[in-house]
Amino acid sequence: MRSASTEHPSSERPQRPDAPAARNTPLTTLDRVPWGDIQDSTGSAAGIPLLLNGIAGDDADTARSALDDLRKRICQFGFVVEQATAATVPFLWELAKLPQVTCRAQIIRLLKNIADARQWESTAAVYPKLLNHRENPVVWERAARQAVRARRGELGRLMADQDGEIARATTELARSLGA
Repeated sequence: MRSASTEHPSSERPQRPDAPAARNTPLTTLDRVPWGDIQDSTGSAAGIPLLLNGIAGDDADTARSALDDLRKRICQFGFVVEQATAATVPFLWELAKLPQVTCRAQIIRLLKNIADARQWESTAAVYPKLLNHRENPVVWERAARQAVRARRGELGRLMADQDGEIARATTELARSLGA
């Protein structure tokens, strides 16, 4: 009978010397969200993890393109949120904090757009029957705004960023959040 090695606990894997260092990325929890079960503006939100990984990547052009695509899926026209928006927001906050992400200021502006979104609420005020639909976009909009507000503790660190564009975008976001 062989005994288990005590060198590495079973939940830990030894790091090979030639293996790349683990990236400081929040995207390790992407698989915890049931993306295929929720909707973005294109239908299934199953493509969102690929876009978030593209934003986190090293190539600035790919990151910018992925962010543009993501924006169209979760905050069309800068003010129409979708069911998948609230689930995406925590990942956007994490990406905004990572210095290696090349489009941080644009991510912060997207967070501001989400925080300011009132399209569905405005529509429901004029057309209250919207609130009776099985898929209630007013609920999505409120959840998305709440997801942005829930991480407002990150604002101070981002406002102090050495990059003036990031600091300005964060200051605008803070104003929108009343922080």
